[in-house]
Amino acid sequence: MISGKNIICFASGWDFHPTSKHHVMRRLARHNNVVWVNWHASRRPRVHPYDLRMIWDKIRQIGQGAQRVTDSITVVTPFQVPMPGTSLARRFNTFTVRRAVENILETMPTRPVQLWSFAPDVGDLVGRFGEELALYYCVDAFGEFPGYDKTLIERRERELLDRVDVVIATSGPLHESKRRLHPNVHLVEHGVDYERLSRAVTEDLPIPIELATLRRPIIGYVGVVGEWVDLDLLAALARGCPEASIVVIGPVLVPHGPCANLPNVHWLGERDHVSLPGYLRLFDVGLIPFRHVPLTRSANPIKLFEYLAAGVPVVSTGLPSVRPIPNAVWIADDAVRTKRCCEDALARNSAADRKRRSELMKAESWEARLERISAIIDGRGEAQHAEAPALPADECLDEDLCEPAVMTST
Repeated sequence: MISGKNIICFASGWDFHPTSKHHVMRRLARHNNVVWVNWHASRRPRVHPYDLRMIWDKIRQIGQGAQRVTDSITVVTPFQVPMPGTSLARRFNTFTVRRAVENILETMPTRPVQLWSFAPDVGDLVGRFGEELALYYCVDAFGEFPGYDKTLIERRERELLDRVDVVIATSGPLHESKRRLHPNVHLVEHGVDYERLSRAVTEDLPIPIELATLRRPIIGYVGVVGEWVDLDLLAALARGCPEASIVVIGPVLVPHGPCANLPNVHWLGERDHVSLPGYLRLFDVGLIPFRHVPLTRSANPIKLFEYLAAGVPVVSTGLPSVRPIPNAVWIADDAVRTKRCCEDALARNSAADRKRRSELMKAESWEARLERISAIIDGRGEAQHAEAPALPADECLDEDLCEPAVMTST
């Protein structure tokens, strides 16, 4: 594992819903100092309640200055002008961010510096800190996010790719697209906080008060609800399964739309990741209802690993990074099939089934992912990644839904 470094991390939203960057940096911080830079210059704000709230949050964070959030993680939000197409703003942002980071590094023990970026457009900052390594951790097709200038962000990303030493891509489509542009690209899928989430199977956790009175089965979704989530599919499932409770946990960035006023759809909002095992313990099915759009084709949903680690059967739309796993993952792209898959999953949801699903994820921890990345950085090559073992094919309830393949490496 990487240790004894000062790691500069460029990423959005330390205070936002936990993502891969949070999991990765928290673990690297066990043996390194981390300077997390809240990067918010990738797109122009829109006249939208979410963006207006974000502007206020950024102003507040800028005023707070650098914040030591743990003994080894410092979070800073330098002043940045969110006008990515303007050269003057670009130079100004480079100056302010560089100065803010250097001020923090001066307070830290002298150690080799590494730059890790989860943002695609920080090429101007590569090489500014005398770093021994620059790494681009690519987790999304950023140009496909709403509000981004696709042509501009992809140009900035190519500039970053020209300057970094190594690229980590978290899905097959991202790996394919980046390896055409860089000679040192490695496919490393997301991991899971197995130790925490497996408690949903191994411990008799308290029942969250919000779930205590809901009718079973509970069919749930955990994650950000953005434009990529198929609310039409969710609404159709809720109408088709009136006896079930549909639970949504996470920040909601779009109107409830067709799910508004449905009595069995329950919007719980954000919950601390620490409390997630208690909620997942009550989930009878976990959903990944993503639309088929360019953004989701490059996605590698962390929730897939989290549901399974907690023993929850998964019903997902057919994303490139999700494949059927007998008795664990079902694929469905329309309301009728989704309902059918949920019924199949509910029929195979004993304590033994949940324990067996959870054990599939033992080898998929974030620690294992970082060991592999450490091996790549150290030049020890593409250490072979152990795939989750497949259950016997005869465990499958529906042969046309459960192919013998396991999960892709994305």
